[in-house]
Amino acid sequence: MDKTRATAHGRDEIRRVKTATATRGLDFPHAAQAVQLVRRRRTVNTDKVTLERVYAVTDLAAHQADAPEIAHHVREHRGIENKIRHVRHTTFTEDASRVRTGTAPRAMATLRNLAIDALRLTGYDNIAARLRKHSRAATRPLTTLDIT
Repeated sequence: MDKTRATAHGRDEIRRVKTATATRGLDFPHAAQAVQLVRRRRTVNTDKVTLERVYAVTDLAAHQADAPEIAHHVREHRGIENKIRHVRHTTFTEDASRVRTGTAPRAMATLRNLAIDALRLTGYDNIAARLRKHSRAATRPLTTLDIT
């Protein structure tokens, strides 16, 4: 079992991860461990408490990844997901998009991800500032992508 506590962004959060060796009764053929993640969040301003339980399976055996290692992988994965979604939500205001029919929303999300990834691969961390700079001159995006 692994337990961590963090206070940030107006929240106090306790995370617990329990692992158990998977038995043969699971419908996941390569499952080596079953995982239970419990997140208890308390909003500092309102004292509102939320409890979230998540269950998972992994093909990593106990000697390959113990509870602290699995907790690290889960936090890292959430960080990656949040990094992309946060930029799409704040910089591209994706929720306010009027594109709603057919496959157009998926295509627009793909184009936004492509823009974010292209800027990150060229060494830029502040996506919003870089998009503003690129919007001022038609050739800047081409120069960034090394297309002349």
